[in-house]
Amino acid sequence: MPANESGLNVSGPQDQLTLDRPPWVASTLAVVLIFTIVVDLLGNLLVILSVYRNKKLRNAGNVFVVNLAIADLIVAIYPYPLVLTSVFHNGWNLGYIHCQLSGFLMGLSVIGSIFNITGIAINRYCYICHSLKYNKLYSEKNSVCYVILIWILTFVAIVPNFFVGSLQYDARIYSCTFSQSVSSTYTIAVVFFHFMLPITIVTFCYLRIWILVIQVRRRVKPDYKPKLKPHDFRNFITMFVVFVLFAVCWAPLNFIGLAVAVSPEMIISKIPEWLFVSSYYMAYFNSCLNAIIYGLLNQNFRREYKRILRTICTRKIFFQDSSNDAPERIKSKPSPLLTQNNLVRVGSV
Repeated sequence: MPANESGLNVSGPQDQLTLDRPPWVASTLAVVLIFTIVVDLLGNLLVILSVYRNKKLRNAGNVFVVNLAIADLIVAIYPYPLVLTSVFHNGWNLGYIHCQLSGFLMGLSVIGSIFNITGIAINRYCYICHSLKYNKLYSEKNSVCYVILIWILTFVAIVPNFFVGSLQYDARIYSCTFSQSVSSTYTIAVVFFHFMLPITIVTFCYLRIWILVIQVRRRVKPDYKPKLKPHDFRNFITMFVVFVLFAVCWAPLNFIGLAVAVSPEMIISKIPEWLFVSSYYMAYFNSCLNAIIYGLLNQNFRREYKRILRTICTRKIFFQDSSNDAPERIKSKPSPLLTQNNLVRVGSV
């Protein structure tokens, strides 16, 4: 029988493995999951609707933002609710198929997220550092091709898990997920290609952008004017923060996986359970952060969030285009025409 990282013998994911823990542990994890699911669903739906409704947000860069939101939504719709059920039942009782599907979709989400974050970084790099070539590189047709390529690569990256048998239930985190100790070689490959390599590419792109911006501001390159308006710089900062938070939330789990892969016999027993569980739930929590960051740092998203929420509260037409601020402009115009002694009302257009 294969052994998972917790040292428990497992005959299959359908076994209801349980751990003797204080009640507050499961309660805390349940609260974190519930908060993550609710904010993930509401926030990322707001992101997608904002881009759909507002023409100012419909650009090549935000194509990757929408895909990142979809990747985050995947885990909130299926895997996280199953994990929450496992927490409530103190064990997995949903069967082998749900376990494998949950682990697959969780992997699809995280790899899709990092690949889309990489796509965003490359897009920003081309927009700012190679602005003359940007429109050609990111035409509507090319942008669609990039998105399709990202999801193909994401799917291809997940499929080997079924052949390696690395999707297993781990009682410590109440989740069917990637087992780091099944294959050291495969775990090292996963950490490198799905985390370290994309992080390196993103770091290079943002570092080049920062260097260029600093050089221009200090007039080291006075003749070079990058395609960077104030709102473009704010958008860049927003996506940079998204990247930093993703790296911070996922780095502990990946470093633990790398250590386990290098020396499983020695490392597994030395990893505190609280550290392993915290690293996983910190990674889970990341899926609800992006929509919050957009609302805090991006003025266009913040305005559109307010419009959508106002639309829902006032029961207006839900999918009306708000990019031109038409409702505000109509309200600001006087509806009546005044003559000397007569009031002529203007019909609504």
